[in-house]
Amino acid sequence: MRKELLLLFLAIILIFSPLFFSLNLLKTEEHFSGADVIAERKIQEINKDYKPWFEPIFEPPSGEVESLFFSLQSGIGGIIIGYIVGRYRKKSS
Repeated sequence: MRKELLLLFLAIILIFSPLFFSLNLLKTEEHFSGADVIAERKIQEINKDYKPWFEPIFEPPSGEVESLFFSLQSGIGGIIIGYIVGRYRKKSS
C-alpha cells in the first residue's frame, strides 16, 4: 500500500511539475514560436537584405490550425512506429 501511494505521489509530481516550471514562459509570446520563426529572425538580424528562396505553398489560417496539423502528424507517426515495433515483437516471439 505504501509503495502504491509513493508511486501515485511521484506520478502527480511528474504530471504537474511542467506547469510550475513554464509559468514564466507564459508571459512572452516568443517562447511559443517555432524554430523556423526564430531562425528567420536571426537571419534578418545578420543580413537585413536577405530574401527567402521560396514562399510556403500553404499557410495555415491560424496558430491553432498549425498546432492541429503538427499534432496530427506526430500522432500518425506514433501509430506507424507503434505498429512497426509491434510487428517486430510479434515476429521475434
